[in-house]
Amino acid sequence: MTSVPLVKSLGDIYPEDALAQQSTRWNALYSKFQAAYGAEPTFVARSPGRVNIIGEHIDYSLYSVLPMAITADAIIAVTARPSSSATYKIRIGNVDSKFPSREFHLDSNGDIDIDSKASEWTNYFKSGLKGALALLRQKAKAAGIEFRPCDMDVIMDGTVPVGGGLSSSAAFVSASALAVMTANSEAPVDKKELTELAIVSERSVGVYSGGMDQAASVLSELGSALFVSFSPHLDAKPVKFPPTSPELGFVIAQSFVTSTKHDTAPTRYNLRVVECSLAAGYLNAVLNPPGTTLPLDAGPLRTSLKGFQDVYAAKNLAGVDPEEQLQRLISLTETTLTQEEGYTREELAQVLKESVVEDLRKIATEEAPSASVNDSDPVANLESRYMSKFTVRADRFKLRQRALHVFSEALRVVQFLKLLENAAPGADTSAFNQQLGDLMNATQDSCRDLYECSSPEIDDICRIARSAGAYGSRLTGAGWGGCTVHLVPVDKMDAVKTALEKEYYATRELTEGQKTQAVVVSRPARGSATLVGHSGSFTS
Repeated sequence: MTSVPLVKSLGDIYPEDALAQQSTRWNALYSKFQAAYGAEPTFVARSPGRVNIIGEHIDYSLYSVLPMAITADAIIAVTARPSSSATYKIRIGNVDSKFPSREFHLDSNGDIDIDSKASEWTNYFKSGLKGALALLRQKAKAAGIEFRPCDMDVIMDGTVPVGGGLSSSAAFVSASALAVMTANSEAPVDKKELTELAIVSERSVGVYSGGMDQAASVLSELGSALFVSFSPHLDAKPVKFPPTSPELGFVIAQSFVTSTKHDTAPTRYNLRVVECSLAAGYLNAVLNPPGTTLPLDAGPLRTSLKGFQDVYAAKNLAGVDPEEQLQRLISLTETTLTQEEGYTREELAQVLKESVVEDLRKIATEEAPSASVNDSDPVANLESRYMSKFTVRADRFKLRQRALHVFSEALRVVQFLKLLENAAPGADTSAFNQQLGDLMNATQDSCRDLYECSSPEIDDICRIARSAGAYGSRLTGAGWGGCTVHLVPVDKMDAVKTALEKEYYATRELTEGQKTQAVVVSRPARGSATLVGHSGSFTS
């Protein structure tokens, strides 16, 4: 992969029709910076939000996904100075005055304390700082040189709606890490390094995401969706949609139901992470030979459903293509994980007893010497293995439904990509368009029924959009509110927008700003960039 581009103008970042609005916004950023610190910034780090076309809630199980970056982004203006003492100073402010300015004095050789339970806006910057400094210290040590973090003056602005399903947190953390790397003379910044450290960094604020959001934010290319793979290692390739007739576009519609990953994680997002990893362990214990353990991998809890697939396939599905493998795993899950009501801790501890002990010992060797095995309490071991990194609240864990969603959604991603790659040009591609839409609709059904991450408002928006002409409509992002994405023929976009305004938004009390943001037509945008060498006003 290449380096994050260093750009000289807003035209290198945004499409032409966005330049007037962005010029006004960046002028406000520069004015705020100058008012706060008495000079213009040296550079601005920028990372966008994303919309996921297909592949929902499967990245943390290490399955491939197909997102695209959007124009909305996080921008961070910075001036840096060498630190002259054993501490370094971070001064940080926000263009939006509802976020209070902060000042931090930090030990040059110490770790960065982040209270993941606190809803503090600067935690996202601190998590990017923490990850970037860890990488920079590692590089300095390998090179045999001393590293001392620099002082930084920072002003941030974001246009990705918080809790709106377009990954505002990943945009902020990725831009923060990029800012810290650049400020400490690490320029140009390697895209893959930035993506990997941003994935790990966001976990410092208590959200155990899989990596799709950060990959899309950093790696996306203008005009292309991004096929992102996580196993055996992070990889990404641009994917263009073929010409169609009627022409296709994407509509993004907000529900204005806010569900932030951080605040609801114990019963929603992080609980799903735990359930998926437990499902991988359970299927392994029942379907693979006794004594088989899953390899520790890049998943948030170090074992994943993709890891289970790889182990099971090596023993039982040699020569079977990935699509057929997933279809067989769906059938196996239906006959193996039979408890619709879910599994208690005690039931799981009995089945996973041996693998939990083995995992705890392996993990203790690698990363947590303090982890201990309780020979007389398998439930305590289960909780130590799967529930000690973050808080989850559940009496029963719905392994069947979560595994069925993950395997079927991973299959839909494979089928969606195959359709794009094998599309035949024609005078009328309506049938092809509908095939793509049907896969997106199936994703929505699965998110609603199996993963239970939709909401009545999301369901309503999808129903309205489909009735008005969308081929496919689904939630995008974590869910439980947030945002929706719709595959729409260009000649039906006005009809879809009108229907949503009349049947959904007119029933809600919205500000003028919300009405403007409610429905937008989106196209694949550019990923991370660093603006350097600019002085004075921005003009369109």
